[in-house]
Amino acid sequence: MKYLGRLAPTPTGHLHLGHALTFFMAQRRASDADGRILLRMEDLDPQRCSEEFARAAIDDLLWMGLEWSGEPIFQSQRRHFYLEAWRRLKEGGFIYPCHRSRREISSLAPHEEEPVFPVEWRADPREAKFYNEPAGVNWRFKVPDGESISFMDQNIGPLKKNTLRDFGDFLVWNRHDIPAYELAVVVDDMDMGITEVVRGADLLTSTARQILIYRALGASPPAWFHCPLVCDSEGRRLAKRTGGLSLRDLRAEGFTPEQVLDLAKESLP
Repeated sequence: MKYLGRLAPTPTGHLHLGHALTFFMAQRRASDADGRILLRMEDLDPQRCSEEFARAAIDDLLWMGLEWSGEPIFQSQRRHFYLEAWRRLKEGGFIYPCHRSRREISSLAPHEEEPVFPVEWRADPREAKFYNEPAGVNWRFKVPDGESISFMDQNIGPLKKNTLRDFGDFLVWNRHDIPAYELAVVVDDMDMGITEVVRGADLLTSTARQILIYRALGASPPAWFHCPLVCDSEGRRLAKRTGGLSLRDLRAEGFTPEQVLDLAKESLP
């Protein structure tokens, strides 16, 4: 298949050095393969995403010299695709309605970003038949018990994640009627024919989860390339919520795109 990649920013804040390095790598891998790349704005959460940040992201990407095929694609306009996937997963018995709150789950391991969801908290998948729409309750994907999910990363090499140890049942739709990241990106990458996903190494566990969704939907996953994470001066990975080294600020200080990339490379652990 002809190479097709994607740039997929989430407009919840301004892009930072880590995004610049990852998106540049995505562009380079597409170019080296004589392929194309799409721009997909992952703007599903109306409470956190904004048009202002989406416009800023596009402007920053163009300033970096990145190019893509066609017009930007917005996940907020693709709800019907996610609903169809939700129905297929529900009918296949892969997901179930979950009545546990985020606070309950976080209390299991307060210092972890996402504790493993306890098996004993699983609902009966047969309860799903009482729902015609996903709204009003969280929906979780029931992972196989104790399975090793192996995959080859084009940058890191062979990797594996174990269900119920590295991750448990995970969200595919939340009670506010918003599709979760894990489901939406799989549906989009399948529909768009993405052949390789280039993103940060913080999403390695997401890759294992998404492989399970691909399998449940009867599709083959793309190739994977996870980039190293850019860190600040104290060794913490950059995040929008911390306002770390945004492209907006660097541009205002007079940095060129080349200098931004050099700075990003210098900030690798």
